[in-house]
Amino acid sequence: MREISNFFFKTSGIYQRMCKYMAYLYMYDWFVTPYISKENLKKDQIVEIYKKALLYLDNFNAKKFFGNVALKVLRNGCYYGYLIPKNDTVAVQELPPDYCRSRYSINDRPAVEFNMKYFDDAFQDSAYRMRILDLFPKEFKKGYQLYKQGKLSPDFSGDTAGWYLLDVQSTVKFNMNGEDYPSFIQVIPAIIDLDAAQDLDRKKMAQQLLKIIIQKMPLDKNGELLFDVDEAKELHNNAVKMLGRAIGLDVLTTFADVEVADMADRNTSTTVDELKKVERTVYNEGGISENLFNSDGNIATDKSVINDEAAMLNLISQFEDFLNLLLTPFNKNPKKIYFKAQILKTTIYNYKELAKLYKEQMQLGYSKFLSQIALGQSQSSILANAYFENDILDLINVFIPPLMSSTMNPDILNKNKTGENEVGRKEKEDSQKSDKTLKNIESMG
Repeated sequence: MREISNFFFKTSGIYQRMCKYMAYLYMYDWFVTPYISKENLKKDQIVEIYKKALLYLDNFNAKKFFGNVALKVLRNGCYYGYLIPKNDTVAVQELPPDYCRSRYSINDRPAVEFNMKYFDDAFQDSAYRMRILDLFPKEFKKGYQLYKQGKLSPDFSGDTAGWYLLDVQSTVKFNMNGEDYPSFIQVIPAIIDLDAAQDLDRKKMAQQLLKIIIQKMPLDKNGELLFDVDEAKELHNNAVKMLGRAIGLDVLTTFADVEVADMADRNTSTTVDELKKVERTVYNEGGISENLFNSDGNIATDKSVINDEAAMLNLISQFEDFLNLLLTPFNKNPKKIYFKAQILKTTIYNYKELAKLYKEQMQLGYSKFLSQIALGQSQSSILANAYFENDILDLINVFIPPLMSSTMNPDILNKNKTGENEVGRKEKEDSQKSDKTLKNIESMG
């Protein structure tokens, strides 16, 4: 199934676009929330470890990683990886899915087994194979040595030799809803039918462009030939020479009556586009609205996008768990401070709407981060820009927005002519007041 899926991903524009649409539907915006449970923990300590956690995930480049993994999951049905720690982040080395399997979980994490036969199959030269093994983590070399010694025997009847259980803490696996087959594999038979229908449609089009010039040799009143066969042959050859460069044009010379039978069905008054019908079947098999790619109407398109978002939620939850796994080094003292990562439900279709909603929530006192994160910024860049603009450039006092009654701070007081403090806008001079205002003041006095 993986071989077929990858073949059609490279050769079918519809299949490739379906996979990329689903993989890049979400924007994979993430944010980290610190849970502080120790009251005597200093603010500087909290900020320092918080910034380190954000920088750790920034260096990992989670958005790019999740998009690539989602595409691999849709193409291959699953993704296997091995975590390689670095100084300020972590890298994930992709493992070939045909040589990986996971039959059970340990502490809610999939236990990944790797077949060491991979190194013999992929690298025929022994010297080059050993150089490649040196690039892999140490336990791969250990497993390969056990495989060559014949110590990795099959685990059950019908199993193959060479399976080695990798460190559970260092491996990751992603798939869709617990299944390891390509998500759009059921679409491929419909794509094959579409290709056949397109080929038949091209032949029909070529046939419609074909024209035949029919030369009918005349007969006398007695039904006898006016020209003999040699003369008719010469007339035919002359016509062929004259039209030799014409495209889609043939010549027929005959003495008989000619009739062309049209096999098209003319019982209905409307013409049915059979090719369109076959193409629609492809999208129906994929469960995706055709209007997303070939918009000729917006009926039910919004609902279809929502269904597509829901179909990816299981994978999004796995990505969220993976982010929290990366934050494990920063959660060594959960009784003092604990970090938890979440992925926003922002997609390429709804991020503007969500950003606006987060802004409205911010005006009610909720998070100031979410609206900016929904627009594609990271938490660390938001903090860095705020510090740089306000504390370094002092832009808060350079770019001063006009004061309005809706934005006035009640603590900001203006002094009137008598030196007393008062809230609101400074009173205008008498010359600037309207006649109606002056009359109201006079009547109040």
